[in-house]
Amino acid sequence: MTSSENAGLGGGLTLPSPFTAVLRDTVGSTSDEAKRLASAGAAHGTLVWAQEQTAGRGRLDRQWHSPRGNLYTSCILRPAVLPARAAELGFVAALAIAETVRVLLPAAVPVALKWPNDVLADGSKIAGILLEAQSGPNATIDWLVLGMGVNIVSAPTVTPYPATALHALGGTADARMALELLYGALSARFEDWQQGGFGAIRTRWLALARGLGEALEVRQGDDLVRGRFIDLDPDGALVLETLAGRHRITTGDVNFAPVIGA
Repeated sequence: MTSSENAGLGGGLTLPSPFTAVLRDTVGSTSDEAKRLASAGAAHGTLVWAQEQTAGRGRLDRQWHSPRGNLYTSCILRPAVLPARAAELGFVAALAIAETVRVLLPAAVPVALKWPNDVLADGSKIAGILLEAQSGPNATIDWLVLGMGVNIVSAPTVTPYPATALHALGGTADARMALELLYGALSARFEDWQQGGFGAIRTRWLALARGLGEALEVRQGDDLVRGRFIDLDPDGALVLETLAGRHRITTGDVNFAPVIGA
């Protein structure tokens, strides 16, 4: 572990190489700040940590409620891979967040992963992930910004799905502790991905997957796909067994409510 000494807010963070922190009190969005830094040439591993976001957002441009006390961070990654593999890093991040939350919560609280990029604690969303990438001139990814939010002290009440926070479930950590643990876990899982590809990540993810083997539905715009969650494809697609046969899902919102006729 190496120490990342930062003047001002939260100085003296302990982060694994290659992560170095850019600290902000308030930003519109940590991901927008990280994208700005990435476009200006910031190195692989540069992360932004803010105490508050005024324009936080999640997947599908949904507003991400961002009061003080929760964890809001985005990091710049520069993997030398084709853009088609960018989505794999969402699963890498989900594993890292799940490991972090697991450490910070009482052992009796179940932690699970919801496709494609949510982390659940006691059945409710406690964290989310946003991936944004820019391709370079040689067709590989120039930079990828990985945004991660973890509810530490509070959770939004108006959401498509139930949400919860670390403190509501008996955890006592603050955002700083969560940040250090998260980037330690992310460093390890990113190395696994670099060394072993998506295969090892997929196996770990499936071991924590919520709803595996169960009936569910996926909303894709105005359409619903109903079936039984049977697998995760090697490219990260959700695989459902439907009345019409196997169906691959590459985008959509999962609902765990009972599915009649699946």
